[in-house]
Amino acid sequence: MRRKLITSLLGIIILAAALLATNIGLGYKPALGLDLRGGISVTLRPAPGQPYTPESLDLAVERIRERVDSQGVGEPEILRQDNAIVVNLPGVNDQQDALNLVNVTGKVYLRPVQYCYTPTPTTTETSVPDESSTTAVGTATTTASTATTSTPNTADATVGNSTADTTSGTGGPSRRVDSASASPTTDESTATTDGSTSTTGGATSTTAVDGSSTTTADASSTTVDPNVTTTTALPYSDPTQAQTLPTRDGQICSVGPSGGDGTVFEKDSAQAEIIGGGWGVTVGLKGGASGEGIWNALAAQCYNGESACPSHQLAIELDGQIQSAPTVNAPSFTGNVQITGKFSRGEASKLAQVLNSGALPVTLVAEQVENVSASLGKDSLRAALIAGAIGIGLVVLFMIFYYRRLGIVVIAGMVISGALVYSMTSLISRFYNGVLSLSGIAGLIVSIGVTIDSYVVFFERLKDEVRGGRSLRNSAQRGFRAAFRTILLADAVSLIGAAVLWYLSVGAVRGFAFYLGLSTVTDIFVAYFFTRPAVLLLARSKFMSGSSVLGLHTETDAVQLSGATS
Repeated sequence: MRRKLITSLLGIIILAAALLATNIGLGYKPALGLDLRGGISVTLRPAPGQPYTPESLDLAVERIRERVDSQGVGEPEILRQDNAIVVNLPGVNDQQDALNLVNVTGKVYLRPVQYCYTPTPTTTETSVPDESSTTAVGTATTTASTATTSTPNTADATVGNSTADTTSGTGGPSRRVDSASASPTTDESTATTDGSTSTTGGATSTTAVDGSSTTTADASSTTVDPNVTTTTALPYSDPTQAQTLPTRDGQICSVGPSGGDGTVFEKDSAQAEIIGGGWGVTVGLKGGASGEGIWNALAAQCYNGESACPSHQLAIELDGQIQSAPTVNAPSFTGNVQITGKFSRGEASKLAQVLNSGALPVTLVAEQVENVSASLGKDSLRAALIAGAIGIGLVVLFMIFYYRRLGIVVIAGMVISGALVYSMTSLISRFYNGVLSLSGIAGLIVSIGVTIDSYVVFFERLKDEVRGGRSLRNSAQRGFRAAFRTILLADAVSLIGAAVLWYLSVGAVRGFAFYLGLSTVTDIFVAYFFTRPAVLLLARSKFMSGSSVLGLHTETDAVQLSGATS
C-alpha cells in the first residue's frame, strides 16, 4: 500500500515537472488572445439574401486560415459561429490590412494553364526550362512535342471519360502511372494526355488527374523565369487577367483569364469515390449553356492545345491558389466529370468540398471591425495576473490558518495543478492554435474555488472521522473514500455547466468555459493522484501528531486527536 502511494505521488510530481520543463525548454507558452495582446477583430457574414451552405462557410474558414497563416500573423483565432465567421488577428493594427487579409470570395474559377514550373531561387539568370522538365508545344500548329517531363503533382491531372490513371493533385510526391487503356491519340503530331477515355452509363464524362505532367509554350514565344522567388502569401485573385498563381504543392502556374466558374457544377454533386481502383472525384455538370456549354468550351481549348491553353491543363482556382490542374483528355463532356489520380481519401474529399463550394459560392461581407489597442491588452493582462495572485494568496493563507499543517498539501497541490494547466495551455496553443484570452484567465481564476472546494470536502470529512474516535491513519483512508464521491459529483456539475456554456455560447465566453472545464478535470486528476497519497502518507508520519494539526481547537477535539494518533 505504501509503495503504491509513493509511486502515485512521485509519478504526478515527475509528470508535472517534466511537462513544465519540456514546454519551457522548447519555448512553448500560452498564446495570448486579442484582448490581451491587442489587434483587430473582424466579424464576417454571408451577403444579405445570398444562399449558402454550411460547407461553403467551413471552406471559407479554411481559406481565411490559410491566407492569414501565409501572412505570418501570430496565433490568429478564426471561429465559425453559426452563420458568422469571427477572425481575431493579434498584432494587426491597420483595419484595411485586416480586411484585405480576410477577403476571400469562396468562388471557384476555371482557368486555362499556360505552363507550370517549380521555382528555383538560386538561379541568377532567366532561362527556359529544358526538356527534362516541360513539354514544348509548337505555337504554329498547336501540336505537342514528344518531349515530356514530370514536375510536382498539382499540374498533372487528367480530365476524361473514364478511370484514367493519374497522379494526385493535392500534395505528395509526383507519381505518373501509365493508363490501362489507350490515350486519345498516340501520333507525335497530335496533343496527347495521360489517362483514358470511356463512356459510363451512357453519359460522357471527363477524368481529371492532378500530377506531374506540365507543358510550356514554344520557347520562342514563352519563357519561364526560374529566378522568380515565390512568396508565402497567397496572391489576390483577379479572374479577368492572366496571372501567376501558386499550387497547393509549391509549383507556380501561369494561367489565363477565367473562362468560367464553379457554378457550372451541380450543387452538392461532387463526391469522393473509388474510380479505377483509386480515390477520385465525380462532379455533375449543369445542362445547357451555363453548365456544359461553358465547361466544354474550355475543355475543347485545352484538349486541342490551343494558344489559350497550350499545356492541355485546366486549373481549378480558389482565392488565389490552384487546387487542381487536370489535363483534359476529351474534347467535350455530358452529364459529369471525373477527376482521378493517386488521391488519398482525404485529398479527394478536399477537392470535392472545393467543387461543391464553387457550385454555390458564398460572398462574405464585413459586419463589424473592432480595434483592440495593445496597451489596453497589456493592462488587462497585468490586472488579470494581479487579481489571480491576490486570490491565490488569500486562499492559501486561509487554508494554512484553518487547516494548519495540511495547508502544505494545498500549496503543493496548487503548484502541481498550475504546472499541469500551464503546460496543457502551452501545448494547445502550439499544436491546436488555441489562445488564452481574458475570459479564459477569468475561468482559471474561478476554477481556484473549485479546486479549494475539493480540499475542504476532504479535510472536513477527515476531521469528522477523527472526531468519531478513529485514528488519523484510518480516518484518512475512510475520509478520502467518502469525500472523493462528493468531489466527483461537485466537479461533474462544474463540467456539465462548462460544457453547456461552451456549446451554447460564442466568442470569448467559450474561452471561459473551456478553461473552467480544463481546470476542473485537472482538479479531479490531482485530487486522486496527489492529494490522496500525500495525506495518507502524512497521516502515518509523526509530522501529523499534535493537538492542532487539523485546526481542532476544542478540548474534546484535542483529546480525541491525541488518542487517535497515539
